[in-house]
Amino acid sequence: MSINSLNHAEMSDVSSKWDFKDETASNLTDNKKQQAEARRKIEMMREIRESGLTLEEARDLGLLH
Repeated sequence: MSINSLNHAEMSDVSSKWDFKDETASNLTDNKKQQAEARRKIEMMREIRESGLTLEEARDLGLLH
């Protein structure tokens, strides 16, 4: 898959899949926040892998920090 065939709108909307309002609620424990962050990272890595990008390409595009 080439970089030109990626659906950039879909990739940029990945963050809309999570409800950050719920995760920032004061009643959530630190452990729950860490679990939510880990789920987001795993999902992001899956989507990068499915797109055919290498980790270096994903970093260059700003998808990984």
